[in-house]
Amino acid sequence: MIVDLQAQIVYGILGLVVLVALGLFFLVPRKPKKPEHTLPDDTTGSTQGAPAPEEPAQDEPPREVPTEPTTRLAKLRNRLAKSNNAMGRGLLALLSRDTLDEATWEEIEDTLIVADLGVDTATELVDNLRERVRVLGTRDLSTVRALLREELIKVVDPTMDRTLRTETGGDEPSVVLVVGVNGAGKTTTVGKIARVLVASDRTVLLGAADTFRAAAAEQLTTWGERVGVETVRGPEGSDPASVAYSAVERGLKDNVDVVLIDTAGRLQNKKGLMDELGKVKKVATRPLGEGHELDEVLLVLDATTGQNGMQQAKVFAEVVNVSGIVLTKLDGTAKGGIVVAVQRELGVPVKLVGLGEGADDLAPFVVEDFVDALLED
Repeated sequence: MIVDLQAQIVYGILGLVVLVALGLFFLVPRKPKKPEHTLPDDTTGSTQGAPAPEEPAQDEPPREVPTEPTTRLAKLRNRLAKSNNAMGRGLLALLSRDTLDEATWEEIEDTLIVADLGVDTATELVDNLRERVRVLGTRDLSTVRALLREELIKVVDPTMDRTLRTETGGDEPSVVLVVGVNGAGKTTTVGKIARVLVASDRTVLLGAADTFRAAAAEQLTTWGERVGVETVRGPEGSDPASVAYSAVERGLKDNVDVVLIDTAGRLQNKKGLMDELGKVKKVATRPLGEGHELDEVLLVLDATTGQNGMQQAKVFAEVVNVSGIVLTKLDGTAKGGIVVAVQRELGVPVKLVGLGEGADDLAPFVVEDFVDALLED
């Protein structure tokens, strides 16, 4: 009896303890659980040992890396062979006929004239080729093709110095002036030349002396940024000669290798603008001291303009003493003969050719490669 009473007391105490515990569990407020993946509040400057969030890194604009010169030349030769060999195919088709009569030789001459070779040059080439074929008495196409190649190389003239003069041999920079009419691809050519020079480990500074076309300076600056080259520019409508002067002055101060100066695309029939171009030529090299001349004056010509381009070339040559030709847009046309025509008219060599819109579609002009591409099967 006493034992039962003791057990009841113990059970009663245990039940009371359980009830009290349950009451405390529901009545006492609990600290809310901290959400996962939250950063500490650092508005007071204290994070209790936790690292503060890092600012996002500011990425520099990517710079383009020009292709190696050998790769670029191989690509250009391949493109020229594919896109510009209509002239060569036409000549070889005529020369492979069973009979090379008077009418066939006239067609050969016409093909060369249509290709913008020029009437006198076409006549000279055909006369020489015709005589050699007659003397050898051969009708073998491979032999005739070899003779045609030799005559084409002769008229394109491999003896001309096609070196781009960008080395002065002294402490002052080489100054290159680039001229040409609107639409020939002049500003783009300046950017592409900068790429070629950068690929050859030369330091370059660009001068945006085309101050009349609103987008010209921006376009040139963009080209410079693409290859890590700075551009000197002035306000829109400012004096182009002043910008050219400032570019050369800056190039001398910064000890760069080459200063490339872009100019406005001037129409050959606007005498005032042409006179201003002459002023740019005269003023640009003054920071270098007395007696310094431009190292290179490159005339950019559109290969598709044909004889009209020849007239433009003559006027520019009279004003700025052109030292080299850059022939653009040579792709997609059979008028490769313009190379010969412009060289003979001006007495200066084609130094660079552009075969497309790509950044690396510009390369030194090599006579043998050009002729071989024209005659590619």
